[in-house]
Amino acid sequence: MTTLAGTVVYRDLEGGVWVLEGDDGTTYLLAGGDRKLKRAGARVEVEGEVDAASLTTAMLGPRFVVRRYVFR
Repeated sequence: MTTLAGTVVYRDLEGGVWVLEGDDGTTYLLAGGDRKLKRAGARVEVEGEVDAASLTTAMLGPRFVVRRYVFR
């Protein structure tokens, strides 16, 4: 399991996608979590897995499958 910290951002691409702009400088496409996680500008710490094998239409960065999150 991987832990990441960053800011949740909404991007108006391909019908709209939610991403995590990680403190590590990487942008991750968020998958999983619930709708409470999807708050633009929220600072969060998420736990889950990077799904490097999947392809997405948004092409913003690796897909991150959220298992758990905490607002900071």
